[in-house]
Amino acid sequence: MIEHYPRVRIYKTKREGEPDLLGIREGLSITFYMKHLHREIARDVLRAVDVYRQAVKPGVLAWYAEPYSGDWDDFDAKGQAYMWREMLEQPATGMWLSERPDSPTGYDVLYEGNLFEAEALNETNGVSFRLPTELMEERGPEWVRELALKLARELPYTSGHAGLCFHFPESVLGYTHAIRAHALRYPGLDIPGLSVDSASVGTRIKDVHWLNFLGPAVLEPLGGPAGLRARLHTPGTTVEELEEGRALVTLGAWPEAGDLEQGRDLPAWRELARVLEPWLYLGRSEWSGFSEEDMRRWERRFLD
Repeated sequence: MIEHYPRVRIYKTKREGEPDLLGIREGLSITFYMKHLHREIARDVLRAVDVYRQAVKPGVLAWYAEPYSGDWDDFDAKGQAYMWREMLEQPATGMWLSERPDSPTGYDVLYEGNLFEAEALNETNGVSFRLPTELMEERGPEWVRELALKLARELPYTSGHAGLCFHFPESVLGYTHAIRAHALRYPGLDIPGLSVDSASVGTRIKDVHWLNFLGPAVLEPLGGPAGLRARLHTPGTTVEELEEGRALVTLGAWPEAGDLEQGRDLPAWRELARVLEPWLYLGRSEWSGFSEEDMRRWERRFLD
């Protein structure tokens, strides 16, 4: 474990003689939710993907999942042309780009383009950019923060967040069973679920994170960025005003996992959660391995 978060390495169950394959690890996610129709934002999302690809090591996204069959194929020039065509021509589609499809390395891009009516209350389209913690350790947390801001500038987001998460294949059932104990111990490690969250988060806030991108629906009732800033007193917390009535709340210099067994309950996260409680996205269905009480504890880990 480094100072700010644990190393999480959970391996897949394998047959005798097969090599070990990593199933779950700690990582970073930069995620945005957009209350716009897919066709209105497809080009914005593709520009953001290009920003991500230019920022990380060349060729890191080597594979793509075919959006209808789920089969993996090379993300070469032909694969990119196919995926970009699907993104630009379909009324809704999904996208999953990865460095390695059989084991999480930390590098992934996921997009959930949902088909919904413009007046739908809670449905959004979501995009998530994943990074390994080792890259942050090499380049520094400020580099991650700047990348998150660059990605945000390309997207008409309603809300967004960046910070630590468990990294695993979200579309495969059963993985959350293996992370239950870690999730209930380390409150700053998010459990991502872009498919479900994008279809139901609406204008609400998906938990509290190291970086919190807030839109007018949340900021205006609080009196804008200045009103929010006046409610936050933890040293190291900053509120940066962004364009179009948005703001970025940063909770310290590094993302933190906390550790409830050691009494580290992340006071800055708890303070922001109390302020944002009326807008928090709560009431999810139970994940595999989580009881109803586990879900309540996890969702309210910064509130109770």
